[in-house]
Amino acid sequence: QVQLVESEGGSVQPGGSLRLSCQASGFSTIYYHIGWFRQAPGKGRERISCHSIDGKTYYDDSVKGRFTISRDNTRNTVFLQMNSLKPEDTAVYTCGASLVGCLRNDMDYWGKGTQVTVSS
Repeated sequence: QVQLVESEGGSVQPGGSLRLSCQASGFSTIYYHIGWFRQAPGKGRERISCHSIDGKTYYDDSVKGRFTISRDNTRNTVFLQMNSLKPEDTAVYTCGASLVGCLRNDMDYWGKGTQVTVSS
């Protein structure tokens, strides 16, 4: 019943932009902190951004100033706007939802992930 589905990523040139969405079903995003994570080849999964239920946001230094997280609870959807993309942003991007808090990696629900590739 519970599901998180990321939109399709794709290939982008350095300096380009891309918007990802995370659509939830089976639960309401109103009650959940929603985070974005990514995993590059040969590396572990890292948290890059999170949107808390009280409106607070978190950004990892690697994406701060370039990425923006937002949500639309009426559509049960969370977005990640990615600007000024760099080759090192290439990774599988995944969203996760937690009732406990924003700065956690043991989320209650996970999406399957979507590939984003940045190259010239």
